[in-house]
Amino acid sequence: MEHFIVSARKYRPQTFKDVVGQQAITNTLLNAIENNHLAQALLFTGPRGVGKTSCARILAKTINQEGNEDPDEDFAFNIFELDAASNNSVDDIRSLIDQVRIPPQTGKYKVYIIDEVHMLSQAAFNAFLKTLEEPPKHAIFILATTEKHKIIPTILSRCQIFDFKRITVTDAKNHLMQVATQEGITADEDALQIIAQKADGAMRDALSIFDRVVSFSGTNLTRQAVTENLNVLDYETYFKTTDLVLQNDIPQLLLEFNDILAQGFDGHHFIAGLASHFRDLLVCKNQATINLLEVGQQTKTKYLEQSQKAPHEFLVKGIELANDCDLKYKTSRNQRLLVELCLMQLASILTDGEKKNDQPYIIPPSYFKEKEIEPKQVSPETAAHTVEKPAATQEKNIQETNNETKAIPASSTESETTIINTTEKKPSIINRERRTSGLSLSSIKRKKEHQVSKEEKVVDPTNLPTSPFTEAEMQTAWTEYGKMQDKKGERIIGSMFAMNVPTLHEGCISLELPNQSMKVDLEAAQSGLLQYLYKKLDNYSIELKITVNEEASKKYAFTPQDKYDKLREKNPLIDKLRADFDLDI
Repeated sequence: MEHFIVSARKYRPQTFKDVVGQQAITNTLLNAIENNHLAQALLFTGPRGVGKTSCARILAKTINQEGNEDPDEDFAFNIFELDAASNNSVDDIRSLIDQVRIPPQTGKYKVYIIDEVHMLSQAAFNAFLKTLEEPPKHAIFILATTEKHKIIPTILSRCQIFDFKRITVTDAKNHLMQVATQEGITADEDALQIIAQKADGAMRDALSIFDRVVSFSGTNLTRQAVTENLNVLDYETYFKTTDLVLQNDIPQLLLEFNDILAQGFDGHHFIAGLASHFRDLLVCKNQATINLLEVGQQTKTKYLEQSQKAPHEFLVKGIELANDCDLKYKTSRNQRLLVELCLMQLASILTDGEKKNDQPYIIPPSYFKEKEIEPKQVSPETAAHTVEKPAATQEKNIQETNNETKAIPASSTESETTIINTTEKKPSIINRERRTSGLSLSSIKRKKEHQVSKEEKVVDPTNLPTSPFTEAEMQTAWTEYGKMQDKKGERIIGSMFAMNVPTLHEGCISLELPNQSMKVDLEAAQSGLLQYLYKKLDNYSIELKITVNEEASKKYAFTPQDKYDKLREKNPLIDKLRADFDLDI
């Protein structure tokens, strides 16, 4: 069996022109070589598989080719590659420093390519600092890494940094198309598009996936073969799902999701892809953003067609629901139910829980056109007469009067509801649009009469009773009102009425409170209190005067002797009791 070379090695760039998607960096390096402005320490950083090591090798070969007549000379003796992942100690760096002192045998420069330089230890970095800052004039260091943040700042400050970007889907697809042409493979554009998207910006990954798919499907590369081999959900799945969502076909939507799970796909992957699909549809809504859609021309046409069916509000709400489901997926205990609930919510966006009737008529106007029936306009008096009749009476009138036309009146200027009867006794047409309360003139009149009957009669203030009452009656009513408030749950107000008893002075109720806070609370309840006293005492001229005396709030601690003297005043026999039992105070 002939030895097979993978495409990632076979089609590795040999010149700067072969590097895919890094034109800014390659142009900068070429200009630096031409102008003799190349730094002696370079740092290539970026994601995996974007051409860092390839550019380092091309640079090492290019700077030694000046004045050399043999273009196939690779100057292997002048290029040294060191894997920092396995040579990360101080001794390895010391050995490298010793080699740097020796000038090249052929060519002008010795190039040291240190890959995965972030794997060097702290001590190795420190040992490398002096040589990296002031290397011999024949030495150039090219450091490559995918994790620039792990390199110490003192190394970064000594290097000229080149940030490699991810390769775009379009660039990767075009390069794959060139490779397929050279290999004699027929490939669909959509198939290569899926491979480029799966690679996620890494050209090496794209070529590896390409080899795998070619091994599966042979020389004819189709979209179906790619999706089957890579186990990815293609565009057709999301197009079909979106159509079911727009049709509010929840049962079929759940069955479609069940089929997706049966094929081995993850629900998280599906709902994240659905959110991206809605985003792509939203991008197609505007001509200015359509370039953000990275798909083939055939697929782009499908996106444009479906974007016309999906309203803008639906897509925005759909992205929100799908993204929310995506965030909750990992923490959910029932992940399948979470996705199914999201799908049902998506299918209900345009319906608000029930299938909306876009037609404002129970019977469409086309029915009357087919039967050649002419609707007739009627007077408001006839319409008002019709609406007050029960449905059975109206039906009877329709059967009895063939040529008579009746209508349901407008309850307001906005209502346009009408019923039109015809001479052929056909069903009536009802316009539901802008329907309001359905009130007639007579019902408005009855409503006004009812409103007048509910109005309360105001009592003449000159005829209010002013019956006399005693202070004891007033205090009894006061205490009763406090108990009522306590039963209602207003315990603070209830206790305030129990602790503070007012006095009566010339028809005015006077109350002295110990602090301002109690006065504010009592004034808040004053309205209800006065209404109660008015009715209880049958006197509507009562006035309430509330004052604050902070001196009254002072409390004094009584000694045992004070307490004993107080008891002796009430009952002198307490002295005899104390003497008989020989008690202490």
